[in-house]
Amino acid sequence: MTFYKHSGPRSYLTSTMTERFDCYYCRDNLHGKKYVKKDDKHVCTKCFDKLCANTCAECRRPIGADAKELHHKNRYWHEDCFRCAKCYKPLASEQFSARDDGKIMCGKCNSITDGNRCQGCYKVVLPGSKNVEYKNKVWHEECFTCFECKQPIHTQSFLTKGDDIYCAPCHDKKFAKKCFHCKQPITSGGISYQDQPWHSECFVCHTCRKALAGARFTSHENNVYCVDCFKTDVAKKCHGCKNPITGFGHGTNVVNYEGYSWHEYCFNCKRCSLSLANKRFVINGDHIHCPDCAKKL
Repeated sequence: MTFYKHSGPRSYLTSTMTERFDCYYCRDNLHGKKYVKKDDKHVCTKCFDKLCANTCAECRRPIGADAKELHHKNRYWHEDCFRCAKCYKPLASEQFSARDDGKIMCGKCNSITDGNRCQGCYKVVLPGSKNVEYKNKVWHEECFTCFECKQPIHTQSFLTKGDDIYCAPCHDKKFAKKCFHCKQPITSGGISYQDQPWHSECFVCHTCRKALAGARFTSHENNVYCVDCFKTDVAKKCHGCKNPITGFGHGTNVVNYEGYSWHEYCFNCKRCSLSLANKRFVINGDHIHCPDCAKKL
């Protein structure tokens, strides 16, 4: 903002000339009297006050020869009338601003009237004060706070949600996906399993804690296991071959009967080796037989 200041005291002369020297208007002799030179004319103070004096823009009265006059852009004031239109502070020796509506204001009041208003407290952000600007809006530094924890952001990083501003920790806590295992926010990276997000460091084998990202694994009762630990600690044993039923590869299909489990390829007649998956069978001790072999026994 540009400020202007113009002032000029009234000056007048005293005649000491011996020849005839009269007032331009009343023709009174000016010898030994005070007079004012106005537009190359010599005018007595009485005529000057009546006919030549400028009118004060504030009080609308003439600015006499004995008064101190201030002027700015073809407007004139008594020294005592030249003051801020809002706080009435004298501006004869101060910076000021001339507004479009003709009012004269000190710098502070002009800033309050036209200045940017803080988006937090809606008070004016005065020139030179600490402030934060973001997307053509301005805040006092202490008003630029996190919507959640209400603490000033200062020099921290921040994120936005709609018109609200959040510090990074509060944004992550409120909006970031939560790890299915530890329930803490996932701020970067992470993996997804069964439509649930996980930290990479949380997605490990429940038994040996081996990282499972990019490796073969399976789950059991909301826990995940590497293949080796699943075979050893979790998987049921085939009643036929006694090996773990993992569900991987050739052993994908399983046959269950009365608490026992078989790989589908192990569920065969003990005598003729006929596959009995999805067929009638007979249990004889720990062995299974097809109906024909069972009759022969």
